[in-house]
This record gives sequence, structure tokens and C-alpha cells, in this order.
Amino acid sequence: MKIEITDPAKWYRSFTVKLALLAVLGLLLLIPLQMIKEIIKERQSNADEVRKEISEQWAAKQCFSGPVLNIPVRTIPTENDEKPVIQIWHILPENLEITGNLFPEIRYRSIYKSVVYNSALKISGYFVIPAAEVVKEYEILWEGAYYTAGISDNRGLKGDINMTIDSATLSAEPGVKDRDLFESGVSFTSPVRNAGQKIGFKMDINLAGSEGLELTPLGKITVTHLKSDWPSPGFTGSFLPVVRTVDKTGFSADWEVTHLNRNYPQNWVGKTFQPMESAFGLDLVQPVDHYQKSWRSARYGILIIALTFLVLVFLEIRRKEAIPVFHYLLVSLGLVLFFSLLNALGEQIGFNAAYLIASVATISLISWFTGSMLKDKKTAWIVLGLLMLLYTFIFVLLTLNDYAYLAGNIGLFVILAVIMFQLVKWTAIRK
Repeated sequence: MKIEITDPAKWYRSFTVKLALLAVLGLLLLIPLQMIKEIIKERQSNADEVRKEISEQWAAKQCFSGPVLNIPVRTIPTENDEKPVIQIWHILPENLEITGNLFPEIRYRSIYKSVVYNSALKISGYFVIPAAEVVKEYEILWEGAYYTAGISDNRGLKGDINMTIDSATLSAEPGVKDRDLFESGVSFTSPVRNAGQKIGFKMDINLAGSEGLELTPLGKITVTHLKSDWPSPGFTGSFLPVVRTVDKTGFSADWEVTHLNRNYPQNWVGKTFQPMESAFGLDLVQPVDHYQKSWRSARYGILIIALTFLVLVFLEIRRKEAIPVFHYLLVSLGLVLFFSLLNALGEQIGFNAAYLIASVATISLISWFTGSMLKDKKTAWIVLGLLMLLYTFIFVLLTLNDYAYLAGNIGLFVILAVIMFQLVKWTAIRK
């Protein structure tokens, strides 16, 4: 049966055409939503730059490695015209124990913040000098021996550093005498006597840094214990703790690494191996900041707009009264402004409080506007209740990091089922 529409007014009031217009309007609103997401990224980039600047002025993320015993060795010429070359024989500790306590603090610049820390490290252990046959092709220069400790950013060193070798106390010298293993750090000059010698050592270091701390398992057996009152550590690197405790009061973690867990031996000559590649440690993680949550919420923007449109559409069906498209436009602009308001407030008071304020303001505005336009207080309360459910649903999705995908699908399935049920009910009433 062919249907001819002769009245233009009837055409524009057509429900199908109105849904099409709302769909087009929703697609157009993707443009301001994308602009808001770009603004959020830009603000997050500014925050990252500030964190980087604070780290550069305080001290960067630290990686401590050492100590290592270094003995110069000289090649023995095998031909008359061959010149001897001096290289460094690197010897790692047989046993290495590291105990540390981190004291973090938040540094602010304007509205941005970064976590920095001071740490107190106690290092102890002993060396056993291998037999001379290990480097039989070299002449060993025992008097030139020295110890090095690798520190990724020397600006973080606080106070003097002394190293006790057996009964002698050595003062640190700035820099490393060779760059086979470390680019920066400190050195201790102390000759050794001969092969087979066992050398005990102790060292205390106060080291400042930012973001996190890493340590290198140089010992044949490396045992490490770190603790802090920071409640959200992120364990990183080549090895995870064998024992760890994390709660609201802080954390403690223990590592135990043997030479069999690494890909380098206890001694070698030259730059053959780079032990810092096996470093382990932790990051002082800041809980997910408001920028990331604001950006994630903006990703749900089109969903919020679509579901709000559905609320208004069902109001039309229920009341059998058309709501102007311009009304939908104003409501959608309020929804888009919600995300910008959320990010702006989040920079000042945190995401959760910002979400509460922004959502209450947006829901109240839309409910008041809809009730006033339709001159029906009951409708305003219906819109208020449905929008509260919608914004609560979105907040749950934002907080359930691991189960957001599952919860979102379940929620959308329920919403779809409700829509289908209402359409069937509406159709049955019309018949």
C-alpha cells in the first residue's frame, strides 16, 4: 500500500524523521567531544612536562648498581711489534645485601604535582678475588684496583659516602674511572693483594630520586629488602619480589636473585656485559589521575548523549507530546559541557569530587529545563531519576578498571531489554 504525505507539517512531525535528525545531531556532537578529549590530552601533557621538570631539578629515577671491584690488567704481547693494552677486570660480589627505606613526598607546581623521594640504603657483602688463571693472558696490576658504584643520577646523592673495606674506611671520589659498566657514579681507590683474597665491605648511601628506584643484582646471591609508607608501589624490572606486603600504611618487599638468574658471570674483562639491564625495583605509582579518568569518561560521551536522547524519546511516547529538536540540542550541549567541567574541576579537587559536582549540576539543569519546558514537575522528577541512574552507571564503568568491559556490556544489554519491553508495551497499548 502506497502512503502519500501531502501535509509537510505532518512529515516534520514524523517520529521516524525525528529519530533520523537526532542521529545526525548525535554524530555532529562527536566533533565537540573530540575537541574536549584533545584539551584533556593537552592538559595531561602539560602535567607530564611539569613532572619532568620537577624530576630534572630534584633528581631523576635512580638505578643503583654496585659495588664492583675493578682491577686493571695489561695484555701480554705475543709479537715484537705488538703494544700492550690496559683493560679492566670487573669482579662482582659473592654476596650482596641491600636494605633500603624510601621516604616519598609530593612536590607541587601550580595545580600539578610529582612524587619524589629520599632513600637510605645500606649495602653490605664480600668479594672473593678469582684465581689469576682466569685472566692468564693478562698481567694483573694489583696496585691500581678500585671499586665503583653506579648511580644513574649523581645529583641525588646526599652527604658524604664512605665505604668500609675490611677495617679500612674509604671516601668516595666523584665519577667512575671507567665506563665499561656505568656512565656515572662514584669510585673508591684501594689496592688489593692477590687472588683468593676475601674482602668484606659496607656502605651507607642517602639517595634522592623521583618516580622510582631500581637496583642491580650484582651478587652471586643478592638479597634485597625495601620498605616505605607509600601505599601504591608498582614493582618493575627483570625480577619481582619473592615476598611483598602492600596496604594503606605502605609496603615492604623482598627480592632474592642468584647468579643463575642472570645472563652474565661473576667476572669478565672489558665491556662484554651490561649488568644494569637486569635491574629490578619499583615505581612510586600515583593513583590513576583525573586526566586519564576524564579522558575515559569523554569516550563514553556519545553513549551518555544517546541514552539521554532515549530518555527524552520515551517521555514523548509516554506523554504523546512532541519535544522540539532544539530542546534536544540544548540538552546535548549541556551534556558535552559536562566533560569539560569534569576535567576543569578534577584539576582542582580530584576526579571523584569533580564527577559528583559536575554530574549533579548537569542532571539538575537538564531536569529543571525539561520540566519547565513541558510544564510538568513529574516529568522533571522522572528525568532526574533516569539521569542519576545513567551517570551512576558511567561512574561504575570508570572505576571498574578490570571489569569495565563486562559491566558495560551487561548494562547495555539490560538497557536494550528495557527499551524493547517498553516498545512492545507501547505498541500493545496503541493497538
